[in-house]
Amino acid sequence: MTIKALRTPEERFSVLPAFPYQPNYVDDLGGYESLRMAYIDEGDKDSEYTFLCLHGEPTWSYLYRKMIPVFTAAGHRVVAPDLFGFGRSDKPIEDSVYNFEFHRNSLIQLIEHLDLKNIVLVCQDWGGCLGLTIPMDMQDRFKKLIVMNTTISNGEPLAEAALQWMAFNETISELPVAGIIACDAGAAVNVMDAIAYDAPFPDKNYKVGVKRFPQMIPTNADDDAVKYGLRAIEFWSNEWSGESFMAIGMKDAILGEAAMMQLKAVIKGCPEPMKIEEAGHFVQEYGVEIAEQALASFTMS
Repeated sequence: MTIKALRTPEERFSVLPAFPYQPNYVDDLGGYESLRMAYIDEGDKDSEYTFLCLHGEPTWSYLYRKMIPVFTAAGHRVVAPDLFGFGRSDKPIEDSVYNFEFHRNSLIQLIEHLDLKNIVLVCQDWGGCLGLTIPMDMQDRFKKLIVMNTTISNGEPLAEAALQWMAFNETISELPVAGIIACDAGAAVNVMDAIAYDAPFPDKNYKVGVKRFPQMIPTNADDDAVKYGLRAIEFWSNEWSGESFMAIGMKDAILGEAAMMQLKAVIKGCPEPMKIEEAGHFVQEYGVEIAEQALASFTMS
């Protein structure tokens, strides 16, 4: 089936002084042959570990610009894809395309296409909601975890802050991407960062995914996110044997300390989290310190 999509002109990404990485593209993922996915692939491809960095709403791989050089300087490979609808990846124009399985399966297809092994899953926001449901079905590929400001859907009633975010998204015609990130991250982002976060979206027609993701937050137990989430909770609680590292942006009203401590209780062997008092939801904007502490905490051969 051909999925109609827009493709952001490359010139929109021509000035990214903080993100010198060249994109890679794949347009033959199984089930996604009509779409092109972009991803960053940095470091030594023969490295023992590959850090798979998954972004969420409404960001793209640019969010990991402060963590990528820390990982590669330590001798590791970093793969950071842009979800369909974000970054340099194609942007389907129909609301109905965007659902949990569509995105989860695309990530599984990318992992298999690149044959990634010894993966360190690095995730936040929807990158975690999606990414934390993948290792249970690819257990031999995943070895470690760095998790930040995210959750696993379990079907429980949503917090008031989450409901407010969904309602806000419903009331506006276009989500101001750079403005939302700048308000959350404050001094951690500058004008050029704001331009970079807006770059994937020349106009509102490119923001169908941005608009859709808040509507994908599961509100009932029949949602696919919950079905996968309950399986994932079982896996992380009982079967996970890898090392984990957790960082929390403490100013996050939705996925801050309370949500992350619930997640910590799920992840077997998860140590006490790194708490960043000045960080909000987009905690990767403080990513240098997070990456350094995560590496220091791991046993890396």
